[in-house]
Amino acid sequence: MKKAFLFLVAVCFTVLLADAQNAIVNAKLDSAVLFIGGRMGVTLEVTADAKKVVEMPDFDSLQQVVPGVEFLGATPVDSEYINDGKRVVLRKKYYITSFDTALYNIPPMEVKVDGKAYKSKNLGMKVIIPFQVDTLHVDSIFGLKGEMAPPFVWEDWRLVLWLSVLSVLITLALIYVAVRLKDNKPIIRRIKMKKRVAPHKAAMQKIEEIKEDKALWQSEDSKEYYTQLTDTLRQYIRERYGFNAMEMTSFEIISRLQEVNDEEAINELRELFQTADLVKFAKYSTLINENDRNLVSAIEYINQTKQEETEEQKAQPEEIVVVEPHSKMTKRLLTAAVAVAAVVLLGVVGYLCYRIYMLTL
Repeated sequence: MKKAFLFLVAVCFTVLLADAQNAIVNAKLDSAVLFIGGRMGVTLEVTADAKKVVEMPDFDSLQQVVPGVEFLGATPVDSEYINDGKRVVLRKKYYITSFDTALYNIPPMEVKVDGKAYKSKNLGMKVIIPFQVDTLHVDSIFGLKGEMAPPFVWEDWRLVLWLSVLSVLITLALIYVAVRLKDNKPIIRRIKMKKRVAPHKAAMQKIEEIKEDKALWQSEDSKEYYTQLTDTLRQYIRERYGFNAMEMTSFEIISRLQEVNDEEAINELRELFQTADLVKFAKYSTLINENDRNLVSAIEYINQTKQEETEEQKAQPEEIVVVEPHSKMTKRLLTAAVAVAAVVLLGVVGYLCYRIYMLTL
């Protein structure tokens, strides 16, 4: 009797050990009732030896589980180790839907563990309509309503507005930089301030430089000498009387000066310009004393016609715009920057068009 009892215990222990090594498959619905067109979750749980390979079932999107029930998707497999890591519990949730009211029998789900098939139990699911249709008063049932335009939401359009402003600013900047590069002008003009010099003082300083350059006024070819001397007078007349003497002939200058100067001053200036024209255009040769006399005539004309500055004019500085041409390397870098900015601008404009299209659907 004692031997029989021990044998029975040994058999039971063997059976339990075998069951512990086998896989256990369970399936569970989130609910027994599904509203038509809704979504239901089916949780599949597999408990197996941690060293074994478990294959969970896969379904294609919108594949029919049974007629009337479609598969929507599934979550990744979640795992949990038990029994000191010897066994593992795998869980995966499948989502299904149905558009027909009925009572459905979900067939067992098959799982393979090391190639051996294990199945879950059957599941029952009822699909119902969440509201009752009044079939006795069909006039109370209305057809589908037309499409409604979504309400304007400022948050949806804020990014579009700011990107549009940014695109306009970038476009204007690119046009400005491109034009400046084409004309070989600086992108940013540098402005320097210097002390203002009266026209007669500036002219006298230039004449002093001409006087000190003996090689210039003692040369047999006095063309350069008279060019510098008459250019100095033209510059003085332009700043003193306000008309562009640099672009006028000697006759035109004398004619304009007759309106504001006395005849004696004009006669000396007329003789100086006539001599200069003969030297520059008729290859006329002058003597040193003649050059000297014309230099003195220029000085006397400036002294007779100069206008003394007021204290306010002396204190007023003169603004000078410094223009520096670009080096080849700088021009290449700026051109590359313009090209990159243009590509970025095209990308922003493309995104804007897409965004506006999606918002107006």
